[in-house]
Amino acid sequence: MRLALTLGDPRGIGPEIAAKALSDPRIAALGASWYVIGPTGTPVPVHESIGAWAPTGHAAADVALAGKLAGLALERAARMALAGELDGIVTAPLDKAALQAGGFDFPGHTEMLAELAGVPATMMLASDRLRVVLATTHIALRDVPAAVTREALLQAAYATRKGLRHDFGIAEPRLALCALNPHAGDSGRFGREDDDLLAPVAKEAGMAGPFPADTVFVRAMRGEFDAVIAPYHDVGMTAIKVASFGSAVNVTLGLPFVRTSPDHGTALDIAGQGVASAESLIAAMRLAVDMVERRRVA
Repeated sequence: MRLALTLGDPRGIGPEIAAKALSDPRIAALGASWYVIGPTGTPVPVHESIGAWAPTGHAAADVALAGKLAGLALERAARMALAGELDGIVTAPLDKAALQAGGFDFPGHTEMLAELAGVPATMMLASDRLRVVLATTHIALRDVPAAVTREALLQAAYATRKGLRHDFGIAEPRLALCALNPHAGDSGRFGREDDDLLAPVAKEAGMAGPFPADTVFVRAMRGEFDAVIAPYHDVGMTAIKVASFGSAVNVTLGLPFVRTSPDHGTALDIAGQGVASAESLIAAMRLAVDMVERRRVA
C-alpha cells in the first residue's frame, strides 16, 4: 500500500507533526509505505526526505511562496493518485490565504482536489463519536441560504451513503439532516426553508429530519444516526470539534482515491516549537489505511 503525505504550509506545524507521526509505532505497525510528496519531483521514501522540509517558524518564509509550495505538492500528489501510483493521500494543514497568494484560487483542500479529479467532492469530519458531512463548505454565511439547494443536499446524502458503505463498512447507513433555521423554522416562524426545501429532500433521500441543530448531533452521538448532514460549515464543524477535537479526521468523499486530513489548521503561532500534537494526523493516517483496505475488498 502506497500513500502520500503532503506537509501543507511549510511555515506551520505540518512538517513537525508529520515527523512525529512517521516515527510513531502505531504508524509503523500499519505496514504501509509512506511518501512525502514535494512540489515537483518524484516522491522519495520518507526517511530520505522528512528532514529536508523542516519547520522554520511563522515569520521565516514568504506567505505566497509557502502557499505555492503547498499547492504544488498537493497538485503533484493528486495527479499521482489519479494515475494509480498512490492508493491515497493524507494532507497536513495548509493556510488558505497563503494558498490563494501562491496562485491557487481555492478555499481549501476539498475544493482543489475536486477540481483536480473532475468530480463533486463532499467534506466529512469523522471520529469514533460523531460523523458530520457538510452540504456547503467554505462560503460566507450570507451566501448559505442560496447555496443550500435540493441538488447540494442530495449530492451530500448520496456521497455520504456511498462513503459509509464502501469506506466505513456500514451496510445500511442511517442519515439525519440538520435544519437550517433555529428549531427547524418553528413551523415557518423563523423561515420556510426547512418545511419547503429540507423536509422534502430528506424524504426523497431517505434521511431523517430535518432536526434542529441543538439536538440532532446529540442524538447522533448517542447512536441514533451514522452521520448528520449539516447545511453549512460552522454548524457542522462546531459540533464535531466540540465532540472530538484532536481526534477527528477530515475525509473527502467522492474522490477516486482516499484522502484524509487532521481536523485542525496550521497553528502558525506554535510552529517550530516542538509542542504540536500529532494525534489527529495519526488518526488520519490510520483511517486512510483502513479505507484503502476496505476499498480493496469491496
